[in-house]
Amino acid sequence: MKRIRQIVLYMALALGANAALADTAALETLREGDMKKLMFHSTPAPAPLTEYERDDGTTGTLADYRGKHILLNFWATWCAPCRAEMPMLSNLQTDMRSDAFEVVTIATGRNPPPAMKKFLNEIGVDNLPLHRDPKSALARDMGVFGLPITVIIDPEGLEIARLMGDAHWDSDSAKAIVQALIDGKGES
Repeated sequence: MKRIRQIVLYMALALGANAALADTAALETLREGDMKKLMFHSTPAPAPLTEYERDDGTTGTLADYRGKHILLNFWATWCAPCRAEMPMLSNLQTDMRSDAFEVVTIATGRNPPPAMKKFLNEIGVDNLPLHRDPKSALARDMGVFGLPITVIIDPEGLEIARLMGDAHWDSDSAKAIVQALIDGKGES
């Protein structure tokens, strides 16, 4: 009996691993242009529960977003590629935000709230959060060593993909990837 249970468990794990690889492959076919830099993980990893400062001054963790996919972007006011990318993240938020998806932006390092507001006002962005990671604790725990970095986290709180550098997040390719995630395609 023990042997049968081991065989069943092995088969379930093998089928699950193959399904995850197949699903990742389906998402990878949607990558075009800048989205080719988006790397899907063969083994999703739990996102840390390190606290960050919300735009209202309270603290939060990524667990606050459980139940939806999030596109988590780390940025800073001094980051030129972040300035170019932020309007595209804003467009993605406008076009795709739902109960199943949200763009979450966190300024990491020394980014005073007035400078953050000025930064977003100058580029005409008003629909993204002004969350802060002033000591870079969350960024460090997530292995963020350059900016911008964007991470996709699934509804269970697992990091499933990462893109280093800026990208056209309002492109058809990016929207197709987000829609496939929302629709449950590309997930095990």
